[in-house]
Amino acid sequence: MKRRRSGTWLTIIVLGGLLLLALAILYVGMMPLEGEQGTPMSVSGYVAMVLGILATLGLGIGLMSLVFYSNRHGRD
Repeated sequence: MKRRRSGTWLTIIVLGGLLLLALAILYVGMMPLEGEQGTPMSVSGYVAMVLGILATLGLGIGLMSLVFYSNRHGRD
């Protein structure tokens, strides 16, 4: 097992801190304001959100796979 350098540990710590910050912002954003009930989302809203997430993931995965494919076959 290789020893990790201090730069690697620093990167892990910074990324962990950013993850915690993102989770804290997500938690605060999900909480309703005082006296506010919010607007309920319909089923079609949830369906549209899921389809948008899946399309974004599919596009990202597809493009990254093309990058790796072209790199391995010397087409860059």
